[in-house]
Amino acid sequence: MNRSELIPFPDTETLVQQVAGRWLDAVDAAAASGKPFHVALSGGRVAGRFMAAAHGLGTARGTRWDNVHFHWGDERCVPPDHADSNYKLAQSALLDPAGIDAARRHRLRGELPPEEAARLAEVELARVTGTVSGSVPVLDLVFLGMGEDGHVASLFPGATEAVVNSTRWVIPVIGPKPPPQRLSLTFQVLAAAKEVWVLASGVGKEEALQESLRIGGNTPLAHLLSLRSRTRIMTDLPLPA
Repeated sequence: MNRSELIPFPDTETLVQQVAGRWLDAVDAAAASGKPFHVALSGGRVAGRFMAAAHGLGTARGTRWDNVHFHWGDERCVPPDHADSNYKLAQSALLDPAGIDAARRHRLRGELPPEEAARLAEVELARVTGTVSGSVPVLDLVFLGMGEDGHVASLFPGATEAVVNSTRWVIPVIGPKPPPQRLSLTFQVLAAAKEVWVLASGVGKEEALQESLRIGGNTPLAHLLSLRSRTRIMTDLPLPA
């Protein structure tokens, strides 16, 4: 059974501003409680606009980022200063402008051999979240985009059973688009997160969203929805009547 909360917005600008505000509310609440807040960011066009909106709104509100630890849902196997790097996108839109300390930027090291990068990422996740061996790290919030094929993070349609059912936290994968080598959080980690917010925006994605929301849908997003008790999908796509 798919258990999702679909939240429509009239356009992309409204989406990124409203979702940024909701995220800052969560960051402020965590700061007030004194607890660390672990968030995983995504890549893509709408993610860049969203992160820029979060910085602008955070500056206006006086948001403190001191307790926020930044992770990534996936990364291309490129250096961190490469145009295709999800880290670089976040660095430009939010991390550098907001003055986020380097110790709280837990990037996926795309410049390293993929298997080594995945293992290092798992060690880092365990360290900063305090997750013991045999457990799964629980992130406070994971942001995901959705591709035209319904993929999330770098978990694509047609993935092998080993990828879909992996008990690891971070794995090397091969994507259908260049650059093909990627690193991705696994379905297991995405399913364990306290909150997952999917920002579904962009031309040509309506069919993928409908298929993902269908009971028994055949997309990576549909599979993730089936694993979770609740997932929020924020979208500016036209919805069926």
